[in-house]
Amino acid sequence: MTFRTDIRFVLNGRDVTVPSVSANQTLLDFLRLEQRLTGTKEGCAEGDCGACTVLVGRLGKAGLTYVPVNACIRFLASVDGCHVVTVEHLSGPNGRLHPVQQAMIDHHGSQCGFCTPGFVMALYALWMKTPEPSKEQVETALQGNLCRCTGYEPIVQAAIAVSRYGTPASDHLNTERETMTLRLAALKDGLRVVSGPEDNLSILPASVDDLAVCLQTYPKATIIAGATDVGLWVTKFLHKIGPAIFIGHLEDLQTVERQGSFLLIGAGASYTDCQEHLSKHLPHLSRYWDRIAGWQVRNMGTVGGNIANGSPIGDTPPVLIALGAEITLRRGSDIRALPLEAYFLEYGKQDRQPDEFVESIRVPLPKPNDLDAAYKISKRRDEDISSVAVGIHMTVTDGIISDARLAFGGMAATPRRATATETALNGQPWSRESFETAAAALAQDFSPLTDWRASSDYRMLTAQNLLLRFFLENDAETTGPSQLACV
Repeated sequence: MTFRTDIRFVLNGRDVTVPSVSANQTLLDFLRLEQRLTGTKEGCAEGDCGACTVLVGRLGKAGLTYVPVNACIRFLASVDGCHVVTVEHLSGPNGRLHPVQQAMIDHHGSQCGFCTPGFVMALYALWMKTPEPSKEQVETALQGNLCRCTGYEPIVQAAIAVSRYGTPASDHLNTERETMTLRLAALKDGLRVVSGPEDNLSILPASVDDLAVCLQTYPKATIIAGATDVGLWVTKFLHKIGPAIFIGHLEDLQTVERQGSFLLIGAGASYTDCQEHLSKHLPHLSRYWDRIAGWQVRNMGTVGGNIANGSPIGDTPPVLIALGAEITLRRGSDIRALPLEAYFLEYGKQDRQPDEFVESIRVPLPKPNDLDAAYKISKRRDEDISSVAVGIHMTVTDGIISDARLAFGGMAATPRRATATETALNGQPWSRESFETAAAALAQDFSPLTDWRASSDYRMLTAQNLLLRFFLENDAETTGPSQLACV
């Protein structure tokens, strides 16, 4: 098969070709060390502080779309065919500050300045998408940016004021959009890319079919979609991850669409890709989704990746298991489906062969008598790992509970259903007594561990009280605040 060995993309305004790119090479290191674009900072090196924020534009089915991402955990190979925009590219040809930068100055949005370029880039992305944002939209856009000295209020005020300094229509990303679209289209040659040293290869399949072929050739390869997990293997543990197969460019894995009574989510669809569809078809997940990491990570991370890595504290498996989701796995040309809950066998072990990959997730849509909820408890409200996550689904007909499915994360070695608790609910009347009995049954389902996120007792009490919260939120007789009993 014909393949290409270099990585090609547009960096700010110029074409860049890198002859050999190892799997471990990050975009941040390339920008700072090789291109001397030091406005992009390294802070946490784990996608948590936003100091390394850049925009990445990719040409897809919806045209040319730019999103803010964390350069510290974004691998260089993954920007093949993209337009990478750093803070140095914001000023106009006459050297004038960009409207976002000027607003930050006028509203005193910077003190030490280390985090400022990252804030500017996140606000730039927000301004391009939503020129007149609400305060809530600004706060959501800044979830992934950490400020230790200025305080967020001046930055929020700057974000709200940006459009007084200019309009997105006159920004060069828009005025040059047609030209950039043609430049990126010219980079799409449809070839597989195999780059880097033999012991640390970067592989970009030409298609989903080619991905299946690549995995059979390299069955021990690391599959990388958004790198929001794998990126830390490199930046924190200094692991070699090659050969690595990058799939973030495969549009056929990014489909999110309704198919009859199901929502089909491609394994390569990012959290951001899913947002609009979830708000429409699974509205109980909207606010929960906003609490998955920060904006930059939601633009990179994928639902399929969150499932495939098998973490016991992944945000999406509990809520999708509760909805009765199924996944499809592909090995060569063979495709099989299984309930999502059956995929997780034990800690660190999933029902997936070395040359097999998660291709899609099929999520049943709620019916008229269904009640659904998703809860996440963490030390920080935003951008934090869950201590306990729960998805709850049940049907209530004529006051009787049926088809109860409760799935928890953080309570066991894998995301898991609470079968004893489900049995305690099914066939019972909709009442507080039924839920208190079911909450007590959780002790039969789980014996949670104590770790730095939460103690065993805390996890159990929290899980039990979340069941009572679900009842109180959905009970017609509950008209005001209620003190949850300790059970």
